[in-house]
Amino acid sequence: MAEQITVVVVDDHSIFRSGLRADLDDSVLVVGEADDVDSAIAVITAAAPTVVLLDVHLPGGTDAASSGGAEVIRRTAALVPGTRFLALSVSDSAEDVVGVIRAGARGYITKGSSGSDVSRAVHAVAGGDAVFSPRLAGFVLDAFGAAGGEIASTDEELDRLSAREQEVMRLIARGYAYKEVAATLFISTKTVETHVSSVLRKLQLSSRHELTAWATARKLL
Repeated sequence: MAEQITVVVVDDHSIFRSGLRADLDDSVLVVGEADDVDSAIAVITAAAPTVVLLDVHLPGGTDAASSGGAEVIRRTAALVPGTRFLALSVSDSAEDVVGVIRAGARGYITKGSSGSDVSRAVHAVAGGDAVFSPRLAGFVLDAFGAAGGEIASTDEELDRLSAREQEVMRLIARGYAYKEVAATLFISTKTVETHVSSVLRKLQLSSRHELTAWATARKLL
């Protein structure tokens, strides 16, 4: 069995929290729950879980301009530096996705995901990868593309990659499987494999984990 990961589940619907707890794999241990911003902050700081499964829209909080989930991340990130945040929401709007990622979430998946999918995402985020439901990737790429372009103009290593290789690189670095990248970019899995091999060779890296670290250091995710 995979190493057990501790999580806190934050959602304002008790039925959803109960269902999610039941559906998660045995490799994921729920150590706390919360239903609003203030209780989430208290539980997260007390339990210091490996991962927080966080709904985007939560009641409470002090930031009227925030969706709730983003405020939880901003107010707890410094208190539990080892904890990573994974947004889990019914919303697939660009505003929600980009807002919570800017706040510091390492991934964003929709509530239509199965328990096994969520469990795999928890382990990926715990391991340092970033995870997104495939149809949400475009929002993130669009939102952070400008920053990536600015870096590209001054980063000789990034300049070695073609535009398509950069798209593949960002998705792979966020934890996407080859098939997910292929579906997102409308290319074949074989083409994705070819691009990944080229990216690793050009950047002189040996694995996708090194690629994630490389992209994270340059704020490309």
